[in-house]
Order: sequence, then structure tokens, then C-alpha cells
Amino acid sequence: MKTSWRTAALVATAASVLTLTTACGQDNTTTPASAAQNIGATAAAGDYGSSGPGSDTGNGYGADGSQSSSSPKPAAPAGKLSVAANPDLGSVLTDSAGITLYRFDKDTANPPKSNCNGDCATTWPPVPADDATAGAGIDKALLGEVTRADGSKQLTIGGWPAYRYAKDVNAGDVNGQGVGGKWFALAPNGKKASLNALPGLSVHKDPKLGDIVVDKNGMTVYRFLKDKAWPKSVSNCVGGCLAKWPAVAPVKADDTQGVKKKGLMGFTRPDGVKQMTVNCWPIYTFSGDKAPGDTNGQGVGGTWYAVSPDGKPVGAPGN
Repeated sequence: MKTSWRTAALVATAASVLTLTTACGQDNTTTPASAAQNIGATAAAGDYGSSGPGSDTGNGYGADGSQSSSSPKPAAPAGKLSVAANPDLGSVLTDSAGITLYRFDKDTANPPKSNCNGDCATTWPPVPADDATAGAGIDKALLGEVTRADGSKQLTIGGWPAYRYAKDVNAGDVNGQGVGGKWFALAPNGKKASLNALPGLSVHKDPKLGDIVVDKNGMTVYRFLKDKAWPKSVSNCVGGCLAKWPAVAPVKADDTQGVKKKGLMGFTRPDGVKQMTVNCWPIYTFSGDKAPGDTNGQGVGGTWYAVSPDGKPVGAPGN
């Protein structure tokens, strides 16, 4: 007697979607338009996102399971850290190549501890602590290191372990911002980058002008050559001039970063407007600058120049 069996074929399909800011003389990174900060992006398992199909996971295999033909590259040294102005995030910490540095909410800063290992550390490569130095606008006292699970030394900023993001390939990219709701670009003080995280005055490295002072919104600060600084600060920008070149409001000396403290004070103008000075020189912003990092006021009329951290007019004749 023959026994017949009924054969059934089970077919299952699965799809996963990865989405991936006293008196004078006395001491007193181009965001891709399609990604737009990636705020609110969701991450793959482990809250760290993915470096993308075919990318090396660090064990010789790509993220899609295929064999990788090359071994993981050693992490690039951080070098001299810099501060970049981002229109949405304000001051962002970068390495010497201009690549954005990030922090992870699952890490701890006191004491410092990294909780990103394995595949996570492939997508978010830890920044080596070896040769990292503080550039303009960065307090070197905030730089430290933490020993990772594999024994390597990772850079910390204000106690927070620092990382790069595998999908940031160009200087100024911030594709890792907000991934999984746990990854955020680092501000120069170790906090999460935000326009609100900027000090009242700080230093920004401009690619053409070098180190220049910016205000709490990341906007370039300027000096007017017709002003006076000694023995009393005097502004000669009044009326319509002041509308075009708004006076920077006074800020506390401890709300500044990288700016020379001598002559750093506020004063009251004859028109009643309170204005800040750097090395006793009145400072302004420019109405023609529309975004952080703009320097459209530089050299205007041969009398307006960006301000260096010591109060000098950058690029002015004789300076």
C-alpha cells in the first residue's frame, strides 16, 4: 500500500528599512541637502546605525555578509582639533581634516566609558587620543582619554568619548547627527552641539581669515577702524550705520572661549545702547551676514574687518 504525502511550500518575505549648538587696559563643518542633519533618524540594532551595505564590519566581512577583500583601516589620527560653524548646530568640533566628531548617549563622562564596541565601533570609529591637540577656541584642559575594552586609548572631550561617523566623507558633513536619537555632534566644550551651546563669544577658524571671533549665534564679529579704544572705548558707528552693523551686546568674561581676557568688557554708548568690546575695541556683527561662518563684512569700505582673538582687525592695513 502506497502512502502519499502532501507537500506544502512556505514562502516568507522580509524587508527592513534602515534610516539610517574694569577699565580698558586692565585684565578683567557642506551638509548634503538630502540628509539635512539627519535629525530624528532611526538606527539599526544597537542604536548605532550602519556604515552601509558592503562596508567592512571589522571582522573581514561586509555588512551584507559578503567576504571583504581588505582589513579594517587603522583610525586616522585626530591631529589639531578645530571648531567649525554649522548653520543649524552652531560650533561643531572637528578633527584636523575637518571631519565632525560625535558623542554617544549610552557612554558616560564621569567616569569616562565607551559603550560602543564591535560593529558599533566600525560604524562609529573611536577617535585615537595619541596626537590630539587643542586648536583655537578649544580648552586643552577638556581633552582627555579613556581606555577602551580592546586596550586602545580613545580621545575624550569634557569626559565624553569622541567618534567619527562612517558616512561622513567630506569636511563639514554631519550625517551622524541624531542617529537613533543617541548620537550627536560634539560642541567644543564636550556638550551636544547646538546653537544654544555657543558661548557669548568664541573663536572660529575661517579657511581664509584664520582665527576670528564669533558671537553666541556663530556670526562673525567685526571692528570699525574709525572707533577708539584708549583711554575710553568710543563707537563712531551711529544711526543708519548701527542698523547695518548691530552692536554686540555685553557678555560675561566667563561666557567667552578662546578670546583674550584683557580689555574684554562692556560699555554704554551715548545713545544708551550697551556694547561689548574685545581688547577695549567696540565690536559689531554685519546685517549682510545671513548664516554662521559668513564674512561678507570683511573689508567693507576699507574700514570694517573681522576681529582676531586678541582684538586686532584681521587683514586690515598694518595688521
